[in-house]
Amino acid sequence: MRIARFISQDNAIQYGWIDEDRIGIIQGNPFGEYRRFEAKQKLSEVKLLAPCEPTKIIVVAHNFPYKFEDVQTPPPDYPIFSFKPSSSLIASGEPILLPPLSQRVEHEAELAVVIAKRARWLRQEEVKDVIFGYTIANDITARDLEISDGHSSRAKGFDTFCPIGPWIETDFDSSDAIISCNVNSTMRQMASTRDMHFTIDRLLMFISSVMTLNPGDLILTGSPNGTSILETGDIVTVNIEGIGNLVNPVQSAIP
Repeated sequence: MRIARFISQDNAIQYGWIDEDRIGIIQGNPFGEYRRFEAKQKLSEVKLLAPCEPTKIIVVAHNFPYKFEDVQTPPPDYPIFSFKPSSSLIASGEPILLPPLSQRVEHEAELAVVIAKRARWLRQEEVKDVIFGYTIANDITARDLEISDGHSSRAKGFDTFCPIGPWIETDFDSSDAIISCNVNSTMRQMASTRDMHFTIDRLLMFISSVMTLNPGDLILTGSPNGTSILETGDIVTVNIEGIGNLVNPVQSAIP
């Protein structure tokens, strides 16, 4: 099932479920008890929002084979991760804003896990029950600031630097799905989730040994090789088969 957040025609923010080209209201909390109503409204008549409201956004690094100047970088011994603020979230269709502080803003196409319920110290057999579903993410990064700062907090934290959506897919096989990214008409990234160094199960077990995961939290599971610089006027499309397309234009943050 596809779960979305949207603004209805009466300007109310609601959760809904998608049936082909229509959307139905979800009454209650989709992370708890809820009731679905018939999908009557056309999807084209509503504005989709970021599909969840996380308390934290966890960004996993170096989880795909990576080459720098044709030299293969060895994978880490354990998952390396950082964070994005919730203020960086935008929905599909909203613009990525290039800040004047950076001259090298790059896209990073990623599969994102959406957490279903509070979780800590997960065991292998418990992981499936804490995954609500999956969505698409673009881990926008000011690469020059990441290099100069020596860490990624500022580089990944700008407003609009975490496009996600367009919805959460609860019925998704994450074992072998193609992740791709096109900038305008040019393919920049492509890999399968099977190429991940750390599986999603291992990521969730490791991260939950550090911190409590809450309903709606996002875990961005790593980006394939091929990230590249974005420029004003670009259109970035991240596709994950079985979920859909996350599409965002690129604009300057300065009017």
